[in-house]
Formats: sequence, structure tokens, C-alpha cells
Amino acid sequence: MTATDDLRAEHEGILRMLDIMRAMTARIGAGRGVPVAQLEGIIDFLKVFADKCHHGKEEDVLFPAMEAAGVPREGGPIGAMLHEHTLGRGHIRDMAAALETLPGAGQAGYAVFSDAALAYADLLTQHIAKENTVLFPMAERLLGVAALTDMHEPFERIEAERIGPGRHEAFHRLLDDLAAQYLAV
Repeated sequence: MTATDDLRAEHEGILRMLDIMRAMTARIGAGRGVPVAQLEGIIDFLKVFADKCHHGKEEDVLFPAMEAAGVPREGGPIGAMLHEHTLGRGHIRDMAAALETLPGAGQAGYAVFSDAALAYADLLTQHIAKENTVLFPMAERLLGVAALTDMHEPFERIEAERIGPGRHEAFHRLLDDLAAQYLAV
């Protein structure tokens, strides 16, 4: 499996979480309750899996390799992706701050959370589409299969250091549990 294959597979999990978030915000908008613990689980997933691990693999391994192959950081797709990672972190901070207000803010706090969650979901959906259709094919052309396969070890190291043992599986269980509750048709 190449680095871009791994990142695309992670995108599928992240997109699934974004769909769950949209379903939860619809429920919140309809005045129905959503357990705070589930929202905290989503923020943990976004902070640890999506940002520290997934974006870490891109920022620490893939993007530097692309830069070394001649893709400019500034004024190009790498700079745009890095900017969007920063914007996403801001939305995650806004979601976390909204959760801290929930005991006193009630429905207004849920609305603030929902606004930040929807902004994040929209941003990341577009971001992932750009990576999957523009950035990753560019990396595959420039770097080749061998170089992208050699990224497996640093990717594994990032995952071990930033997620830790058993967390990846726990995040998959969280996705499955929330999908069963919020995406079941």
C-alpha cells in the first residue's frame, strides 16, 4: 500500500465522521438531544485521528517529499492544504469551546457547536476532494510507487506516536457505533 492509498483510506473514515456530524447537527437543529459524551468523542477523533495523525502524515512526510520533488509550498496546492488544515483546527477549537459552555448555555451552546461542526464538515469535504483528485495524483506522478511505498514506515511511526496502541481500533469502533445510531436508514 502506498502513502496515498493509506491517506485515501483514512479520508473514507473522516468523511464517514463528517456525515455523522451532519446527522447529529440535524438532530440538534430539530431540538432533539445528542449526548455530550458522543460530541466529545467526535472532537477527540478529529483532534487525534484526523489532525495529529492524518494531517501529521501529510505535513511531516508527504508534503516535504513533494516539496523536495519541486512542488512549491507557497502559492501552490501544498500551501492551500496547509492553510485549510489551520482553518480546520480553528473549527475544532470552536466546537470544543462550545461543548465547555453546554452546562449553562443549553440549546444555544448546541447551536454554536453545530455551526462550527457544519463549517468544519464543509471545509474538510472540499479539502478531501482536492487532495484525492489533485494533490495525491500529483504526488503519484512526481514521486512514484517506490517512494510512496517507502513512506509506510514513517506513517506507522507517526500513528504509533500520535495515536498510541489500541486507539486506531477504538476510533473505528466509535465510527461504527455512531454510524449505527445516526446514519442507519
